[in-house]
Amino acid sequence: MTTSRRVADRKVARFEGKLTKKGSGKKGFNFSTGLALIGFCVFVVVGSCLFMIIRTATNRGNVV
Repeated sequence: MTTSRRVADRKVARFEGKLTKKGSGKKGFNFSTGLALIGFCVFVVVGSCLFMIIRTATNRGNVV
């Protein structure tokens, strides 16, 4: 085996080793910020709907 072939084989082996290590990392996703943002948006939308219903009920149908 020539020197260049041995060097190439070593580089390939090292590269394949890095690929297997890269895939064995953390498998889950962290959605805490996304869920908090969605929860806040739902809170705002539902709250505004409730205020609109209360305002309409107290005005007895008068459009203001």
